[in-house]
Amino acid sequence: MTTSPLDHPTGADLALAAATAAAAVLPSVEPLMAAGAQPGNEHVTAAFSGAAIAELEGARTGRIAVLVGEELTDALAASPLEGLDLAAATQPALDAVAATLGVAARAARTVDLDLVVSDLGADFTVVPLIGAGIAASILIQDHLLDQPVDVAAAPVAAQPEPTAAQQLADTVVDAAPPAPAQPVTQPVAQPVAQPVAEPVAQPVGQPVAAGGSVTPLPATRGIEMLHGVDMEVTVELGRTRMTVRDLLALTPGAVLELDRAAGSPADLLVNGRLIARGEVVVVDEDFGLRVTEIVDDARAV
Repeated sequence: MTTSPLDHPTGADLALAAATAAAAVLPSVEPLMAAGAQPGNEHVTAAFSGAAIAELEGARTGRIAVLVGEELTDALAASPLEGLDLAAATQPALDAVAATLGVAARAARTVDLDLVVSDLGADFTVVPLIGAGIAASILIQDHLLDQPVDVAAAPVAAQPEPTAAQQLADTVVDAAPPAPAQPVTQPVAQPVAQPVAEPVAQPVGQPVAAGGSVTPLPATRGIEMLHGVDMEVTVELGRTRMTVRDLLALTPGAVLELDRAAGSPADLLVNGRLIARGEVVVVDEDFGLRVTEIVDDARAV
């Protein structure tokens, strides 16, 4: 019988510290909190709508993953900026997990939910991230938690008394996929200090009203949760085409003629998509761009 790293405080503390670091940078409308590490199983993806996985490199190699709910995937689908996918949006969270483990994460890739468990293997640990509900989960292969790592750089905050949402997180990976239409009543969730109403059959990451109905999030709030996501921005002066022979013949001092006249505006591209044009300027001895035109979808070429 194999033992899980959760049998040792070091493994559980490390997983919780890694998930806490991820919670601080994962896009979310509500602040997220790591709810406690637990062994993963084949049902872990049932409550989520998207997943991203990253390979780790460094002193230890392996895989980590993040599962997200409809709140984030819907915001990505509604984003006016192309090229922003789940892997890009969750890369900072995966980087934070890797840094806590003492390694580095490679570029993340979006995967189908059905493939997450097989990609991670049989032994992995899950840490749910709680907001208004279970908004996300961090998955870490168990062997990455076997060796002690100094978690002082990412201390885990003292955990308050568990709410009904946290109690739900303690059992979510052991539950079978939820029934599609039946609301579930929690007879055991009696109020201790303050009344709490957290029906378990609500969509992940959605605020829940006292009567059990789901309060839809305004579309603008969905976009706002992406405000902290990094995107690659490029300023392009012009382009040209060359043969392989000419490319191989390039030497220092060679001059290339571009397809842009002198004085023409430069293009501002976000993840390869043209969104603006402007004038090249110098700011504190560095090049900059003064935006003079915003390009809409109909005019972008």
